Amino acid sequence: SFTLKNDSEATLFVESLKLFILGESLGGVESLVGIPAFMTHACIPKEQREAAGIRDGLVRLSVGIEHEQDLLEDLEQAFAKIG
Repeated sequence: SFTLKNDSEATLFVESLKLFILGESLGGVESLVGIPAFMTHACIPKEQREAAGIRDGLVRLSVGIEHEQDLLEDLEQAFAKIG
């Protein structure tokens, strides 16, 4: 997991990924990405989320069985889009 500046940056980053799939489940073999503030923790008030370290820009990855270099390249191109 890592935190970007804000929810807009996190959303752009996630939308820019090509290999990672947006998802909350960790039961498969594919790489997943999520923004906990808008997915798993959406029902928790923002103040409580932030007190727990779950900021709007937090991005969570679950790495699957894809080739390591492919995943790194996907992350690099998404980071490039957010500057």
